[in-house]
Amino acid sequence: MSDMAESEERPQLNTPLATMVDDSEIDYQGFRELVASTDSLVILCHDNPDPDTLASALALEAIANEWEVPTVDIVYGGTITHQQNRAMINVLDVELTPINRIDLSDFGLVAFVDHGIPGRNNSAPEDMTPDIVIDHHPADDIQGQFVDHRPAVGATATLLTRYLERYGIELEERLTTALLFGLHRETLDFNRGTTSAEHAAACVLHPHADHNVIEELANSVFTPETINGIGDAIASREVQGSCLVSCLGQIGERDIIPQAADYLLQLEGVSTTVVYGIVDDNIYLSGRTSNSQLHIGDVMKKTFDQVGSAGGHHDMAGGQVPLGFIGSVDDGDNVAMDLINQSMKARIFDALREWTGA
Repeated sequence: MSDMAESEERPQLNTPLATMVDDSEIDYQGFRELVASTDSLVILCHDNPDPDTLASALALEAIANEWEVPTVDIVYGGTITHQQNRAMINVLDVELTPINRIDLSDFGLVAFVDHGIPGRNNSAPEDMTPDIVIDHHPADDIQGQFVDHRPAVGATATLLTRYLERYGIELEERLTTALLFGLHRETLDFNRGTTSAEHAAACVLHPHADHNVIEELANSVFTPETINGIGDAIASREVQGSCLVSCLGQIGERDIIPQAADYLLQLEGVSTTVVYGIVDDNIYLSGRTSNSQLHIGDVMKKTFDQVGSAGGHHDMAGGQVPLGFIGSVDDGDNVAMDLINQSMKARIFDALREWTGA
């Protein structure tokens, strides 16, 4: 009997995480055979990678290394501007390669973590099919040789923690610190989109993580650009009922948008925020809601998915649409910016009213 078969035939412990995550449809044996048989694996993060995708990529890298895959690279598209993401990469010494420096076709396997559709919030060609997808974001028609898509779970780091547990891979300090920080950031310290599985995963990771590092990462200072961006979002906000929409105008750091959406959700009387900004030739949006009757992911998808890409969870969502969908704007063109704002705000408020009936 091979070591691989023997390990899969051992009785699986009924751990708290195992009971909280439905593994019934996951072919763990097939996944192991697929990964262990390749000579090279490239793990593609989504664009502008956040702690959940970074930690998940590190966990998949650790699994591949355990199975002696000769070449494993973690790559990304976009930019890394969020101060906590940069701090995580520096403090935990995460090795990342920009996607424009490699060719995905040179690798035996291509894996997506924390995203699932080629060309949607990632820099993969739209006509490719990844070999592996592990993701928790709502999406339709995910394709791949191995697909683990569980949108009922609150973080991809939860799923990868279960993989480590399932395969008996050592929970070393750097990796568990990354995964636990990923859980904290994806759920806003277990206050957003959290399920019992995230708490169970945290219990698995907690004894092995460096909590001083997690505190250091959590307290990473805002950049001046972030503070200025949040200030602009406050100044340009428009509130109708319990819904707030704000525009940041033309910005250089895309990560300011979700941070502003999170921050403005704390405003008294506001239960839903949508913040958008222009980066190069695209409008990026982030939506947040604490209204249990509103599914902000569905609102964003219905409003913008036909002209770009949009969607998300019940309480958090994002989107990207080409600027040409609304108009064009040059630096200092206040008239064009005003017209774009009028169009975007009207579209978003109309969609929110249609959903809430307000």
